[in-house]
Amino acid sequence: MSEENNFRFLKACRGEPVDATPVWFMRQAGRYMKAYRDLKEKHTFLEMCKTPELATEVTLQPVNALNIDAAIIFADILLPLEPMGTGLEFIVGDGPSIPRPVRDAKAVENLRPVNAEEQLGFVGDAIRMVRKEISGKVPLIGFAGAPFTLSSYMVEGGKSREFKITKMMMFETPETWALLMDKVCATLIDYLKMQVKAGAQALQIFDSWVGCLSPHDYTKYVLPYTKRVIDGLKECGVPVINFSTGTSTMLPTVAQAGGDVISFDWRISLDDAWKQIGYDQPIQGNLDPVLLFAPLPVIKERVHEIMRQADGRPGHIFNLGHGILQHTPVDHVKAVCDMVHEYNHA
Repeated sequence: MSEENNFRFLKACRGEPVDATPVWFMRQAGRYMKAYRDLKEKHTFLEMCKTPELATEVTLQPVNALNIDAAIIFADILLPLEPMGTGLEFIVGDGPSIPRPVRDAKAVENLRPVNAEEQLGFVGDAIRMVRKEISGKVPLIGFAGAPFTLSSYMVEGGKSREFKITKMMMFETPETWALLMDKVCATLIDYLKMQVKAGAQALQIFDSWVGCLSPHDYTKYVLPYTKRVIDGLKECGVPVINFSTGTSTMLPTVAQAGGDVISFDWRISLDDAWKQIGYDQPIQGNLDPVLLFAPLPVIKERVHEIMRQADGRPGHIFNLGHGILQHTPVDHVKAVCDMVHEYNHA
């Protein structure tokens, strides 16, 4: 086994014992860091995503500032939408906007196939640059949105609370939904394979919005497609993390979609989640991101509670239940890294 396969993060992904629980944070490169905000004053968000040198710089900011066990490439889950033909804009204060939402069969049929190497190659270039910089230090995670989350953005035209338009496509025109998911799956598999080829040592699939569905609708309209993507990545030989939020009532079903690691949010206790999924399944989680604003003694109490629930079993990666929030104190994020690494299982 190569030395890089011995990173504690990768060992935990495989369910192997580690010297200390690995920790990293979703959205660990971002607005809560001054270095990021300074860069953001000179460049737009999309410009930073599409310029490999800038994406590399942002990816490395938390690696240099925090005692984390993995880097995650700086990008956005919506980047594949532009080459698919929907357009993509980021509106200050309002987030992503899709200028040409996909709401009927004709719009789905008009979606273009994507050649990730050619049309999203800037992500691959950033991965290659980061790998050179962090070689031997920490592994690099690549990522993409899950089929449902990506499709819901395309259908809704941006963020949503009820996901009414998306659900109506599922319920009223299931064949149109199936075609949309087919096209999105093909794009995601190609895109994630490209990231591995460029040097990503693990992958995370973000299903941030799938918790809006009932267990029945998840099983019928989403699970087969998430599984298709995860199965399509098996030949890559890197661990895949299946992350979702709002799914605490259906984690065993989510786990059926696959993934070397199942990542979940704070709406369920870690020990309960792990018991439901099975202790042979590596897991990732699950501190509430808002807790990072709390006084340090409160944070320590909650971190230790999660560690106690993990009970020293191999296969636990410490993370938040979702991304770091804007204005989070950096020293609190650093403190959590130390709390996790220094925790001794009794």
